[in-house]
Amino acid sequence: MVNNPLAGKKAPQEILVNVADLISNYYVQTPNMNKIQNRVKFGTSGHRGSSLNGSFNERHILAISQAVAEYRKDKVGSMLFIGMDTHALSTPAYKTALEVLAGNKVTTYYSMEYTPTPVISHAILTHDDSDGIVVTPSHNPPTDGGFKYNSTDGGPANEEITKWIENRANEIIENGLKDVKRVPFQEALASEYLVEYDFITPFVSDLSNVLDMDIISKANLKIGADALGGAGMRYYHAIKEKYNLNMEILHDHADFTFSFMHCDKDGKIRMDCSSPYAMAGLIELKNRYNIAFGNDTDFDRHGIVTKSVGLLNPNHYLAVAIDYLAKNRDFKALGVGKTLVSSSMIDRVCQDNNIEVIETPVGFKWFVNPLIEGEIFFGGEESAGASFLQKDRTPWTLLSVVLIIPTLRMNFQFQKKPLKLINEILK
Repeated sequence: MVNNPLAGKKAPQEILVNVADLISNYYVQTPNMNKIQNRVKFGTSGHRGSSLNGSFNERHILAISQAVAEYRKDKVGSMLFIGMDTHALSTPAYKTALEVLAGNKVTTYYSMEYTPTPVISHAILTHDDSDGIVVTPSHNPPTDGGFKYNSTDGGPANEEITKWIENRANEIIENGLKDVKRVPFQEALASEYLVEYDFITPFVSDLSNVLDMDIISKANLKIGADALGGAGMRYYHAIKEKYNLNMEILHDHADFTFSFMHCDKDGKIRMDCSSPYAMAGLIELKNRYNIAFGNDTDFDRHGIVTKSVGLLNPNHYLAVAIDYLAKNRDFKALGVGKTLVSSSMIDRVCQDNNIEVIETPVGFKWFVNPLIEGEIFFGGEESAGASFLQKDRTPWTLLSVVLIIPTLRMNFQFQKKPLKLINEILK
């Protein structure tokens, strides 16, 4: 397939989204429920679409939020955590969801700041019998919106749950939204059911229970962190300050058009940190840093850039991370989760370390139960998302910085470049 002429080039003005039109359409467009693309549909991680084609509008979010409130009523005993990313449609959808949650008297912990998906997962895991919502279409184009539900295990809800929510939401829309309980936004904020919450402090503080942050600080490696205008911008600044890291943070402001991005291979703007075209801007700066990395918009994927390789192949990184953790953490008798389409080099690394490999369909949600139940210590997929257990063998969450830091430590501790480590491991 021939790449688009814009592939890898800075996005030109003429392809930038009209944010005013995007938000206006969110409120005024009515989905045609006779068109399958306009119906609520949960994919591998939530409902996604665009207000420009009738697949992501206020009616969708009213209905999905109501369905979530109804689903959790007798199944979840504690609070719900909610966050959003930096897509233009995320803020209006977030406000809509808060109106419905307050209308249904759901105790909801929220922040009007942007909040990464892994931070919501962390909050769920550290509060018994709670669940969460993240308003995000992940790495997809600026025209898109997304809405996903995380269950009490902190990960994306399973198919049984999402199917129920999907069916109920479509039913609510088809019945003219008569079942939606909603209060005006300012009334919702003033209600006893919405509780403003500091997500950032407990998350950043808890990093030290997962990683040896002092080693990274002492190494004084020059680190480049490209937030790609995503939800973790403030988190990188907090991590840098708390752990005294020599880290330069790029694109740490919200731009609903994502005008700073380089175009993906099809000529579209897409915050895909596993794409060398989308990551071309950071790759150009590779010699400025010992190591650099970027994230997608909700910060549950990562891309690692090194001087010697450029953008590191996700499968290569997963193999090195698994080998490192197997040799340096007490994860004996635990396996590794990988998707069916991930590289066989992961199998080779696991074989060398006498680790059982558990293969799953595509989608991080398939790793959640094995991690929770202690069957695996690491779960990763080729789309550059992964997680591993804490030092005490309990689940933590998924955040790109967590996956990147073992590479930093290896670089410092063994003074070896990632490519050399990969070649040695796969001999």
